[in-house]
Amino acid sequence: MSPPPVEISSITRPADGEPQGMLVLIHGRGADEHDLQPLADMLDPERRLVAVLPRGPLRLPPGGAHWYVVHEIGRPDPGTFLPTFAALGEWLDGAAAAHGVPADRVMVAGFSQGAVMSYALGLGAGRPRPAGIIALSGFIPTVAGFDLDLAGRAGLPVAVGHGTLDPVISVEFGRQARTLLEDAGLDVRYQESPMAHSIDPAFLRELHGWLGQVVPGR
Repeated sequence: MSPPPVEISSITRPADGEPQGMLVLIHGRGADEHDLQPLADMLDPERRLVAVLPRGPLRLPPGGAHWYVVHEIGRPDPGTFLPTFAALGEWLDGAAAAHGVPADRVMVAGFSQGAVMSYALGLGAGRPRPAGIIALSGFIPTVAGFDLDLAGRAGLPVAVGHGTLDPVISVEFGRQARTLLEDAGLDVRYQESPMAHSIDPAFLRELHGWLGQVVPGR
C-alpha cells in the first residue's frame, strides 16, 4: 500500500498591482504558514512581490507543522524529507506559474527547517535556478537521494543569517554553508548576530534593500 500523497497548503499576501516577483517564506519546525507572515512586509514593504507562505505537511510531536522528521541536525530523515521536497517543489512551481512569475524572479526564504527547505529548493539538482535564497538559522541538508547543483548556481545571491548563541542549530552550520557556497562561486551575504535560535530584525532591514537589487523592478 503506497503512502498518501503529500499535500501543501498555503496562504498568500498579494502584491500591490502586478507582481514583479515572488517571495516564498517557509516556516520552521512546529510553526505554521502564518508564522513568517510579518516578514513579508519587512522584506517587501512596497508590496512589489506576491508573498506565498506554505504549511509543512507533517503533524508531529510536540505539535505544529513540520517539513521532515529530525533524528540528527544536518541530516534530515530521507523517508520524510524526500517526499516533502518533491511536493514542495511541485507546489512552488505551480504557485509561480499561477501568478505569472518566472523562476528567476522567485526569492526562496525560510527559517530553521524552512531555511533547510529553502536551500533544497534553491540548490537542489533538477530544480530551476531562483532569483536568490534567504536562509535564516538553518543548514544545507545532507540526505541520501538528494543532490546539490552548485555548478549551475554560480553567482546566485544567497543571504545567510545565524545566531552565534543558537542552541538548536549551531552557528557552525551557517559558517559551513557560507564556505561551501562561496567556494562554489555563489554571491553570499553573511551575517552573524549575538542571539539564540531566532531572526535578527536588523538583518531583515538590511535585506530589504538587498532584495530590491536581487529582484529589481521590471
